[in-house]
Amino acid sequence: MNKEQYLEQQIAEKSQFWISKVLIIGSVLFPFIGIADYFVTPENFRRFIFYRFCITAAFIVAYFLNNLKRNSTYQYAIISTMTILSAVTVELMILSFGGHTSSYYAGINLIIITVLSFIPFNLPLAIIVSITIYGVYIIPLLIFDTITNVPIFIANNVFMISTFSIALTSRILNQKTMLNELSLQYELAQEKQKLERYSNQLEEVVEERTKELQTSEQWHRSLFENATDGIIVLDRNGIIVNANEKACLMHGFTKEALVGIHISLLELDPNREAAAERRRRILAGESLVYETSHNKRDGTPLHLEISSKSISVNNELFIQSFYRDITEKKKLQDHLFQSQKMDSIGVLAGGIAHDFSNMLTAILSHTEVIRRHAIMEPKALRSLQVVEDVSRNTGGLISKLLGFARESAYEISPLNLNNVVYDTIKLLERIIDKNIDLRLELDNQLPIIQGDANQLEQVIMNLIVNARDAMPQGGRIVIATRYREVAPGMPDVPPYVVPGAYVQLSVVDTGSGIPGDILQKIFEPFFTTKERGKGTGLGLSMVYGAVNEHKGYIVVQSKLGVGSTFIVYLPVARSLSLSAVKEAPKPLGGSEVILFVDDEEHVLSGVEEALTTHGYKVFATSDPAEALDLFEKMSHEISLVITDMVMPKIDGRELIKRMRAIKPNIKILAVSGYMKYVAEKEDIKEIAGFLQKPFESRELLTVMRRILDATLQSSRSS
Repeated sequence: MNKEQYLEQQIAEKSQFWISKVLIIGSVLFPFIGIADYFVTPENFRRFIFYRFCITAAFIVAYFLNNLKRNSTYQYAIISTMTILSAVTVELMILSFGGHTSSYYAGINLIIITVLSFIPFNLPLAIIVSITIYGVYIIPLLIFDTITNVPIFIANNVFMISTFSIALTSRILNQKTMLNELSLQYELAQEKQKLERYSNQLEEVVEERTKELQTSEQWHRSLFENATDGIIVLDRNGIIVNANEKACLMHGFTKEALVGIHISLLELDPNREAAAERRRRILAGESLVYETSHNKRDGTPLHLEISSKSISVNNELFIQSFYRDITEKKKLQDHLFQSQKMDSIGVLAGGIAHDFSNMLTAILSHTEVIRRHAIMEPKALRSLQVVEDVSRNTGGLISKLLGFARESAYEISPLNLNNVVYDTIKLLERIIDKNIDLRLELDNQLPIIQGDANQLEQVIMNLIVNARDAMPQGGRIVIATRYREVAPGMPDVPPYVVPGAYVQLSVVDTGSGIPGDILQKIFEPFFTTKERGKGTGLGLSMVYGAVNEHKGYIVVQSKLGVGSTFIVYLPVARSLSLSAVKEAPKPLGGSEVILFVDDEEHVLSGVEEALTTHGYKVFATSDPAEALDLFEKMSHEISLVITDMVMPKIDGRELIKRMRAIKPNIKILAVSGYMKYVAEKEDIKEIAGFLQKPFESRELLTVMRRILDATLQSSRSS
């Protein structure tokens, strides 16, 4: 017997069984539901009970006919006929009682649910029976009934169609389930026969299964070895029992070298105790994701993100870990943290420099007054000269702080970096020891960059001096330049360097190197490892600030006992930026009326004395509100306003705005320890000049005279 014959036989048996049950149900339910006729429609009770007994008799006859023969076609014909007769009977009741509004349409639903839920029709026959039953209901209504209540009619049809759909879907699913079960039974029987028939071929079957296992093992081995993450398997004691190729490449070892060693040999010393605790937790059933660091074969640290869990093999626990290299990610995080820290320190340094600038401006102004008016002995004059010299030197220190904080003025111009290197080397020839071999490896085809030559000279000078100090016994310093096109993912370029065209400057020494624990601190202001009196700790911080101001990057590579490499990336083809340039001092007097505003009393008195001494009529105030009142009354007499940009209550910008509202053409000279307050174009348009604190009286007088003379020339020409 083939599968089709087997299925046909089984379906016929099931059909005969369930058709008998449906016929019995029909012969019982039809007269039983007749009880409802008596209460719902008494006037139609006799007629409806006649219909019900007729269809009940038909069910009884069909029941006996069904038991005479076991054939699916014959049985489908019986149940299809009885289904249609049942539908006709219900339809006669519907037409007699209510038509399209009759509640007896529910009988049609009962017929379709009973027949389609219990009889294993095939799909085409089930669809035909469903359509026929629905046709028996809808066609007579459309012909013999007048549709007056359209909503009820539509609702009844929607409900009936939904019932048909659900019952039909249920029948289809049950049919599929039944066929699958019968097919499975048939196939199990056939398999049993095959096993009995081919028991003598067991060896071939075993061989085939062995090949399948080998294929499966190859699959798993391929997935293990070719995974993009490193995979290491440890036993419960922490011994490496397996490692894939990626894990070996990460650590720089062969698989033979890794397998059999304890994982602690790869872990950095500070992490070993924590690693042992993690292994205990994993073996206890936890799944952990954590970050740690391992030693590579060459001694460099390898930062990893590890996902670990325990696995059981032959009732023995192992730890399986997936290793992801996050070294580049950590570099980005460290660079971001360092940049944020340096920015914060820069803000602090700028604030400190601003306060010192005011103090030094006051000191220099008052020492000039003392020198001009006091009669002192030579010894007192020498002391006064010391005060002035120290103040000026302190001003240089403040300039470094402002350079680090990016608050100082820059003169941006096109330049060739090689020329800056040559000029710097000439300045340093006398201070470089003869036992140090200074080499230049400069690219003669460098593109032009735009920058401040003086600041870049300071960058190169500080890097060379630091390299010299790291080699007290002599060594070699190599200064190299070259053009670099930085693309994403370049292995020798940090990931935080934005892709683009750069001129690269590198200063390489063979000195003592920088310990790893202080490598992240070397750019901080006042941080130094030199002896007291041999360094201020501002050299590298100024380098960091100057490189940042040029939109560049600085990278440090160092190894103890080998030396250090500082690499500076400077972008090419940057546009010029506005800068404030201090004028050469030309002490000139005048008789104009000057309004000077500064919240520092010491600065105020010193500048007022210096201007008055040179013939100017000065109105000085530390209160911006008072200055506005005074300007409103005397604006026609005042030729120049000198104002600090950082003041409480009303700052310099607001003060300038209000004064311009009173007298639009008033000339204004701005002074401040913060360069950023005049860095924007709109600010520069609002002022005639700018002086950065600390300044001396000569500088102030020279800039004042230039502004006033330009005003006079302009008025004469007009």
